[in-house]
Amino acid sequence: MKTAFRWYGEGNDSVTLDQIRQIPSCPSIVGVLDSKAAGEVWTPEEIRAYRENIEGHGLRLEVIESVNVHEDIKLGLPTRDEYINNFKQTIENLGKQGIRVVCYNFMPVIDFARTDWAKEMPDGSTALYFDQKVLDKMTPSDLVSSTMEEAEGFTLPGWEEGRLQMLKDTMKQYEGVTKEDLRRNYQYFLEAVIPTCEQFDVKLAVHPDDPGWEIFGLPRLAHTAEEYQKIMDMVDSPCNGITFCTGSLGSNPENDIPAMIRHFCKQGRVPFAHVRNVKYLGDKEFIESGHLSSDGSLDMYEIIRAFYESGFDGYIRPDHGRAIWGEKCRPGYGLYDRALGLTYINGLWEAVEKNATHK
Repeated sequence: MKTAFRWYGEGNDSVTLDQIRQIPSCPSIVGVLDSKAAGEVWTPEEIRAYRENIEGHGLRLEVIESVNVHEDIKLGLPTRDEYINNFKQTIENLGKQGIRVVCYNFMPVIDFARTDWAKEMPDGSTALYFDQKVLDKMTPSDLVSSTMEEAEGFTLPGWEEGRLQMLKDTMKQYEGVTKEDLRRNYQYFLEAVIPTCEQFDVKLAVHPDDPGWEIFGLPRLAHTAEEYQKIMDMVDSPCNGITFCTGSLGSNPENDIPAMIRHFCKQGRVPFAHVRNVKYLGDKEFIESGHLSSDGSLDMYEIIRAFYESGFDGYIRPDHGRAIWGEKCRPGYGLYDRALGLTYINGLWEAVEKNATHK
């Protein structure tokens, strides 16, 4: 297991590299150039400057999250080949700068969705919250507006303003697009880009749908074990992998998270993992609790044990944290609760490892 911490860049994150460096056992950054629009090439000069800044603070950069996939690729439009070629060029440029894993997603139009980005919890902290009953009363435009209002002045992954300016037009383009259509377009994309990933030693890792079901009638392809297996079978390569997010997949209580970890890790298809907890509050209603098992509905010890016993040797980071101790930050991405989460993950790993060794 190689631990890491997500960081958005100078001037775009409330957390500094010097603060991250002081977190115990956190040598790496999960980085992003979120000024880049979907479909744009990340240039060697931009990547190098970003990497050198991180290394200048005593940290490493080996994982990027995310390189966004242009909607024309998902829709299978005639322009998709241009954007696929740009994606391949970005993969080459990243690989040459030492990036070993690239996280991405194939969710149409809307990335991860929440109906409240700062819901107050009994202890006074705030956390990301989702209730399908609330979403059912909203339009996609309502969701975008509420998200922008609650983002504390920061961008949110998948909610960059430029990507959503043409929301209504993009939603209309998806009318009549089925899961089978989207799956065919996905396979076309993977067949085109995975050879480049293999050439430059970059593992592509698809993030699950979040929440773990379809919203606004849009097709989604990555929220069950069966669906993920179909993606892995599209291109049989270790470079066609998964970002195993326990919180996103865990939002659906029907998913057996430890079993899924074992299944896909044993195939060598999990180069990257996000670990966090969720607490179920009702049907398709949950809140992102603290990382501890006792705080939520997932058994975090069993999750870490599944990673360990499956021989997981990829990168792992704490995922969304609560806002605690008065911190003002991008929702889900403050310093304090994620640092506590990473310390907890390291403690669980040590306990699992010692239990296995002493048997």
